[in-house]
Parts: sequence; structure tokens; C-alpha cells
Amino acid sequence: MALTKTIIAERIQEKLNLSRTTTYEIMEEFLEIMKETIENGEDIMISGFGKFCVNEKKARKGRNPATDEEMTLPARRVVTFKCSGKLRDLINS
Repeated sequence: MALTKTIIAERIQEKLNLSRTTTYEIMEEFLEIMKETIENGEDIMISGFGKFCVNEKKARKGRNPATDEEMTLPARRVVTFKCSGKLRDLINS
């Protein structure tokens, strides 16, 4: 089962005893801040959780597997996640 925004908001609502509306507003604002930061090419570091990094990929040669046609894949930005040591220890314990 995937953890969804709805489930996260419901858990926050239960733990902090906030209204559903307030919880969803906080959740949406948090995600907007993250999206804007990544869009600007900045990394996001959440202590004890991990780091979201924006990486530049250069243009490269590729191949369409259906047609075997060679093509050039354009340069693009990708987001990667590296978990913190604390999170890694929790996962592996």
C-alpha cells in the first residue's frame, strides 16, 4: 500500500488535533514549497530523513527499443533522493 497525501494529512490531523481543513492547507503549502525549491534547481535537506537533489543530465544517445531507431535524448534535470544515515539504520534494523 502506498502512503498518500490523504493518509499523511489524516495522521497529522489525529496526532496534532487540528481541523481537516487546516491539516490539508499545511500539507499543500509544504508540498508547494518543496516543488518551488526543486523547480529553482535547489536541493532540499530534511535532517534525519534525507536529501532531495536536483541533477543535470547531459544530452545523450539513445535507442527506441520498439523500432531500434537511434536518437538523441535531450538534456534534462532529474530529482534523486538519498536517505540519511538515521533513516537507513531504521530501515535496516
